[in-house]
Amino acid sequence: MKELIQKLCEISGPSGYENNIREAIKKEVTPYADSIEVDPLGNLMVRKGKKTEGGLRILISAHMDEIGVIVTHVEKTGFVRFGNLGAAFPWYLPASRVLFLNGTRGVINSEPREDNTKVSTIDQSYIDVGASSPEDCPVKIGDVGVFERPFMDMGTRVASKAMDNRSSCAVLIETLRQLKKSPHELVFLFSVQEEVGIRGAVTASYAIDPDLGIAVDVTSVGDTPSAKQMEVGLGKGAAIKIRDSGMLCDPRVVRWMRETAEKASIPHQMEILRQGSTDAYVIQTSRSGVPTGAISIPCRYVHSPSEVVDVKDLESSVQLLLKLIGGPVQLK
Repeated sequence: MKELIQKLCEISGPSGYENNIREAIKKEVTPYADSIEVDPLGNLMVRKGKKTEGGLRILISAHMDEIGVIVTHVEKTGFVRFGNLGAAFPWYLPASRVLFLNGTRGVINSEPREDNTKVSTIDQSYIDVGASSPEDCPVKIGDVGVFERPFMDMGTRVASKAMDNRSSCAVLIETLRQLKKSPHELVFLFSVQEEVGIRGAVTASYAIDPDLGIAVDVTSVGDTPSAKQMEVGLGKGAAIKIRDSGMLCDPRVVRWMRETAEKASIPHQMEILRQGSTDAYVIQTSRSGVPTGAISIPCRYVHSPSEVVDVKDLESSVQLLLKLIGGPVQLK
C-alpha cells in the first residue's frame, strides 16, 4: 500500500488537469477491469462484474484531483500572484513550495506584516520563481501548479501532499485487486474536479445511474492537540460517515456498513463532519435519488502540503469495501 500511495501522491493532478494521474490509475486497474471508459469531463470509470439475481449496480467513487494554484498576474518585478484551485488554506501557504505543470518550481511567501499574529491572505501572497520581470518569468497567466513535498514514511503513518484524495484512490485500486467475486455490477469511479465543486461525480453518477452509491474520501480528525471536538482519529479504522455539511447519509446504508464491520471485526469508527463534503453528496441526489453512504480515511492537516494518514486505516477501508460489495446487499 505504501508504494502505491507514494506513486499516486507524487503525480501532479490539480482540478481540471487530471490527465497524468488518470493515466497512472488506468495502468494500475487495467489488469482487473472488465471495461474502462473515460467520459468527456475526464472521469475514469472502471467496470467489473455483472448483476446476478438480487444484484445491484453499485457505484464506488473516489476523486483523483488535488488542490493547487493558478497564476493570475505577474508583477513587474517577476513575482507571481496566484489564485487557488480548491480550498488552499492561507495558514498553510507561507514557505510552501510549488511545482507548476510546466516544470517550474517556486516558493510562496508574503511581505512581513505589522501584526505577526494575522495570517496573510492569498491576495497578499506571491510565488517567487526566480524571475525579475514578466519577460523572464517561466510561468504565465493561467498556468497551474501543485504543492511540492516529498513523501515521508513514519512507520504505519505516511505524509505527503495529495493524500486527499490519492489515499482513497489507492483503496479503490487495492479493492479491485483483491476482489474475487461479487453478485453486483460494480463501477469504480475515479472522478475529476471534486475540489472545485464536486463536478465530476455529477455527470458520472447521472450516466452510470446506480442502484447504490459509496464514496471514499478523507476526513478531518479530532486527535491533535486543541483540535475541534470530533470522534475520528488516526489508526482507529475506517470511518463510516453519518453526515457532513453537504449530506445526510442514508440511515439504511449507515446501518448496513456498521453491522458489516462489526460482524467481520473490521476496525471502524463513526464520522460526523461539520465542514466539507464528498462525491457522495451529488451521487445521493442524482436523477431520482440514490441510497448513498461514504467511507472516510482519517487524515491530519487536510488541504495542507503535508497530509498524514495511517496505512492501517486504509487497509481496514479495503476490507470493509470487500465485505460490502462481495455479497448480497440488504438495506433495512
